[in-house]
Amino acid sequence: MEQAVAAAREAARGARTLADLHAAIRAFEGCSLRETATHSVFVAGPEGAPLMLVGEAPDADEDRGGQPFAGESGALVTAMFGSIGINQASLLRAPVIPWRPPGGRPPSVAETRICLPFIQRAIVLARPARVVLMGNLPVSILLDQRTTAARMRGRWRDLPLPPDCADDGATPPTIQALPMRHPLQLRASATARRDAWKDMLLIRETIGNIL
Repeated sequence: MEQAVAAAREAARGARTLADLHAAIRAFEGCSLRETATHSVFVAGPEGAPLMLVGEAPDADEDRGGQPFAGESGALVTAMFGSIGINQASLLRAPVIPWRPPGGRPPSVAETRICLPFIQRAIVLARPARVVLMGNLPVSILLDQRTTAARMRGRWRDLPLPPDCADDGATPPTIQALPMRHPLQLRASATARRDAWKDMLLIRETIGNIL
């Protein structure tokens, strides 16, 4: 596994644009998830957008079409951000890992470690002002927190980016991230929906004026 993690870091570091990174991910052979997935699901949306959404591992809709936040989750994201006057087309969107695990099972610790350099490098190259982590998996992977999005939500938190995900000699940007439940989790309870609305208001207060 350590060899695969090192290879992912090297491949990610060598990408100078998001297009380069997407090509590197499609060509990467160090993770078995690539062999069973239909598509390598990557970043969608305008480069340099102020806000980047990072979601769970690709689901069946996302794997089938190759686009993040597709199907029902995409419709919910459109409705959620539309409620605060933000068009989904103005957002960067990405899954935390690029490949759907077989049958939609949770990715293993080894698989998430191998994939981590790709999403970290994507954040650096995309240059968002803020990141929203939608779901438990992106919270645990990117914030290195063994807890749930529901427990972490409610405020912006520092998102650590290691030096090896930045350009040679550069200091990784300081980026803040807001943990949120994944849109599909909002069906769980009225409390989840109320919390999500509070988080949307926080997003609008923080960056709504620059979108």
